Amino acid sequence: MADSVYRVTELIGTSTESWEKAAQNAIQTAASSVRDLRVAEVRESDLVIENGQITAYRVRLAVSFKYESNA
Repeated sequence: MADSVYRVTELIGTSTESWEKAAQNAIQTAASSVRDLRVAEVRESDLVIENGQITAYRVRLAVSFKYESNA
């Protein structure tokens, strides 16, 4: 197995449906511009409440991706 270097970056996804959909939105958006996503760890999840109703789900993710080697 070759040596590898990974970067971990933070993403926040939102959804009006669920935390799972919020995470999916974050990953799908990141995947459109970042290659080789590896792992996502849910760091926080919260809700937006307006007038006693949930209006949004938010998930904060730590996402890793692998740097490409030019060697």
